[in-house]
Amino acid sequence: MHDLHAFFAQRHFIETHSHIHYDPMQWASKLMFATQDRFDVSEADVVIVGCGEQRGQHEEAPFSLAPDAVRKELYQLYQWHPEIRIADAGNILQGATADDTRAALRAVLLELQEAGKIAIVLGGSHGLTMQQYEAFKKRRQPINAVIADAWIDLDESELLTDRSFLLDLLTVQPNFVRHYTHLGFQSYFVHPRMLETLDKLRFDFIRAGRLRENVEEAEPALRAADLFSFDLSTVRFSDAPSNVHGSPNGLSGDEACALTRYAGMATQLSSFGLFGYDSKTDVHQMSARLIAQMIWYFVEGIVLRRKEAPLENREEFAEFNIRFTANDTTFLKSRRSGRWWMQLPDARFVPCAYSDYLAACNDEIPDRWLREQERLS
Repeated sequence: MHDLHAFFAQRHFIETHSHIHYDPMQWASKLMFATQDRFDVSEADVVIVGCGEQRGQHEEAPFSLAPDAVRKELYQLYQWHPEIRIADAGNILQGATADDTRAALRAVLLELQEAGKIAIVLGGSHGLTMQQYEAFKKRRQPINAVIADAWIDLDESELLTDRSFLLDLLTVQPNFVRHYTHLGFQSYFVHPRMLETLDKLRFDFIRAGRLRENVEEAEPALRAADLFSFDLSTVRFSDAPSNVHGSPNGLSGDEACALTRYAGMATQLSSFGLFGYDSKTDVHQMSARLIAQMIWYFVEGIVLRRKEAPLENREEFAEFNIRFTANDTTFLKSRRSGRWWMQLPDARFVPCAYSDYLAACNDEIPDRWLREQERLS
């Protein structure tokens, strides 16, 4: 890997808190730290990168200390999976302009992508999702992107903001978003025509209420994802009290952790961003603790990812041949994880849910099967 030292702040959080005693099994004792003396993350599987850029919210927004507030809570958690090697690279330096900071983050994420690392980005404002995407775009790699947000950020704006970045992500050419899924939106925050636009583009969206009924509905979308971006606005205020501009409704902390665990299990996912956290308005650091726990579950998901068998090993899967509405297809269920896949007419297997299998058994066309067919037309 190239030397990334110049993109990061001189002092790492761990160097400013050397007086704290950590148990040998806590994260702070298990992480590799990219400090001034040793800036080397080449041995890591997962690399944490902080970026406090918030000028995507408004031009005068100060640089955020949110990544370090999350670190304070994360480092105290116990590491149950030492086989996953994790490095904390520190915080991206604040640039003279927001674009300078974004360029630095993009360069770091691109380097990590090329080195085969899984990146966890601690924001900062949600518009930094574009830097996650542009690391793939620089490599001309088509991706499946999943974003969790109470809002759908498709506002038209000359500037890249937290409310407009999604328009650039989905429309600017050349475009490398193969498929997009939006999780956890709240209908009263979203113009109906935005949903119509996503639907016409054959993209998928699952509102917060549906996820609350069954959070496993999101698992197939996350299983196919390369990029996952999570805005804290997705979580209800009572579970993330830094959300002063959030909502009394939304996902619970448990459900947010379930989503990040699913993301960790995704075989091809290599970029995970957590955005929208304001440490200044956090009550008793509860939002920081939630984010720390979401990261903990993401890493647990990576452990499970490594245990899943490839689809080619058919002895590791239970096979069900189903005929529904004149269509013959095959469903596979992993004997290791219990997850499901279904075969399309072009012979591809795509991630699905148990509910899709039940629909086919009842001679109904599974919604997921139909959407996949629409995207092929």
